[in-house]
Amino acid sequence: MDEVFRAINDPNRRLLLDALRDDDGQSLGQLCQHLPSMTRQGVMNHLGILEDAGLVTTLRKGRSKYHYLNPVPIRLVHDRWISRYAEHRIEQIAHLTTQLASEGTFMDKPAHIYRTYIKATVDDVWHAISNPDMTVQYFFGTRVESDWTPGAAMTYAYPDGTLASTGHIIAIDVPTRVEFTFHAQWDDELAAEGPCREVWSLAEVNGMVELTIELYDVAPDSKTYTDFTNGFPYIAAGLKSLIETGEALPSPAMS
Repeated sequence: MDEVFRAINDPNRRLLLDALRDDDGQSLGQLCQHLPSMTRQGVMNHLGILEDAGLVTTLRKGRSKYHYLNPVPIRLVHDRWISRYAEHRIEQIAHLTTQLASEGTFMDKPAHIYRTYIKATVDDVWHAISNPDMTVQYFFGTRVESDWTPGAAMTYAYPDGTLASTGHIIAIDVPTRVEFTFHAQWDDELAAEGPCREVWSLAEVNGMVELTIELYDVAPDSKTYTDFTNGFPYIAAGLKSLIETGEALPSPAMS
C-alpha cells in the first residue's frame, strides 16, 4: 500500500487516473493532452510510477501502448481505510468507465484488461485453463468443455449439467493464447446483452507466468462489463491459488 499512497500523492498522477477513469485504454499521446505543460518524458515517468503501484496496466497493440485503470489496489485501500459510511459514494467512483463499443462492431482494443502473475510454467497454467477438473475449482464451480480448435464450441457448465455460458473459439495458439466468445446464461439480463469476447494469453516473465485477460465488445454501462470486471480477479486469484498451493479459494456463485 505504500506504493499506492505514494503514487496518488501527486496531483498530476491523480489527474492521469481521472483521465483513465473517464476514458479507459488511452495511449501515451492521448494522456499527454491532459498535461499540456509537461513533457512527454514527464508523463511517461508518472505513468511508470502508477504502473509500478499496480494502479495502471498496459497493453501493446502494434506500435501503440494503451493504458488501463486497475481497480484492485484502490479497492484494497477502500476496504482497509474508508469508512463504511462513505461506501456508497466510493462505490460510485469504483465503477470504472471504458471506451464505448460501437454497436454491431468488434472493438479493436480491450474494454478492460486484468493481469496477474503465477509462479508456475506456461504449460501448468494452460492445463488449469483448459482442464474441466480444474476449472470447476476456481471458475465459479463450472466445468469447461471444448475441443480447443478454431471454431470449436466452448461451454462452461455447472455440475448438474446446466450451462453457465456458451461460445466458440475464434483463434487459439496452445499453450499461450486463446480468443473466444462468451455468452453468459446464468442471468437473464446478461443473456439478453449478448456475447462478449475474451482473450486469455500467457507469457513467461522472470520465471513466472504473466496471465492477461482481455475483455472486448461490451459497453461500459452494461451489466456484462460490471459483472465480468468484478469476476476476473476472483477467477485469476482462484487459479493462482490452485496452481501454487494446490488449494482452491472459496468463490461466490455466479449471480
